[in-house]
Amino acid sequence: MTDTNTGGGAGSGAGAEGAPEKGSVIHKSKRKTLLMGLGGVVAVAAVLWGGYEFFIGSRSVSTDNAYVAGENADVTPLTSGRVTEVLVTDTQPVRKGQLLFRIEDKDQKIALAEAEANLERAKRMYGQSLANNEALAAAADANQAQIDTARANLQAARADLTKATSDFTRRNALAGSGAVSTEELTSAKQALDSAQAAFEQARAALKQAQASAVSARQQEQAAVALTKGTDVETAPEIKLAQARYDAAKLDLERTVVRAPIAGVVAQRSIQVGQKIQNGSPAMVIVPVDKLYVDANFKEDKLGQVRAGQSATLTSDFYGGDVEYHGKVVGFSGGTGAAFSLIPAQNATGNWIKVVQRLPVRIELDQDELKAHPLRVGLSMEAEIDLTSER
Repeated sequence: MTDTNTGGGAGSGAGAEGAPEKGSVIHKSKRKTLLMGLGGVVAVAAVLWGGYEFFIGSRSVSTDNAYVAGENADVTPLTSGRVTEVLVTDTQPVRKGQLLFRIEDKDQKIALAEAEANLERAKRMYGQSLANNEALAAAADANQAQIDTARANLQAARADLTKATSDFTRRNALAGSGAVSTEELTSAKQALDSAQAAFEQARAALKQAQASAVSARQQEQAAVALTKGTDVETAPEIKLAQARYDAAKLDLERTVVRAPIAGVVAQRSIQVGQKIQNGSPAMVIVPVDKLYVDANFKEDKLGQVRAGQSATLTSDFYGGDVEYHGKVVGFSGGTGAAFSLIPAQNATGNWIKVVQRLPVRIELDQDELKAHPLRVGLSMEAEIDLTSER
């Protein structure tokens, strides 16, 4: 029994020497060759990848996180009123200056008529002020003439007073000798008193005339000061009325709303009969011929990107058959996370580093845009040539 088992074991060993080990699929003699071949393939792939990165990959950076954008024009009325007519719809192309909608203009026409009347009234009042200045100047001259008259009257009254004084003095000296009667002396005294009163009255009249002349001249100067150095075009009250007239006229013109730029109408939010307020949004115009691309590159790929470098782009809208060419014009002032409504607060709590993306603006070729129009928000793939001239 023992010999048989031993012999059986020897036979088994002999059989194993010429056959693969139990559980092995590949013969041991071929395994080394296969492993060496696999290692060679990995080495070749590594060399090829390294060569690609050195000669090709390092010359450009690319991203598929890119979107078409544009400087859209918000159409907002600059006057309030009821919408009476809307002439465009969403998706409709429009030219710059094309009529978009109208606002009821009855209130604006009334305001314009009132402003026009006030302007005409201001012009007439200015003319009246000029005529009043002339009247005040004539009155001041007349008061000056009255001063001369009052001065002459004062001279005459002084002469009469001197004569009356002399007559009374002479008669009063002769009254004691009986050469002059009491009645004659009394008459001389009355004449003296009358001459004295007339003199005082003439002197008061002169003072009054002088005061009136000064007052009239001051009134003239005050009136002239309001119009001095002005004419019917530059008078302040006329310029104010003119400004109000221009504002009313502008409000009337603003009841007709036109396209500020050429593009495609989007987000129209007004209807006929709707009351619209000054500054409320009515629609948006997208300038499809002046679009650009915001390409969101990872921060670790932007070290060699500079403004002026050329870029090649493709759109999911047209596929890879249509290529757009452009150039880098600038970088955003911050990452998307920095400008989000709720910025990340990495200073507190658990923190995991996340590679950030920075928007890079790429200007597109205008001729290519006209040949293959794009729309805001479309996805793009962008590749920047790092070796291009800056």
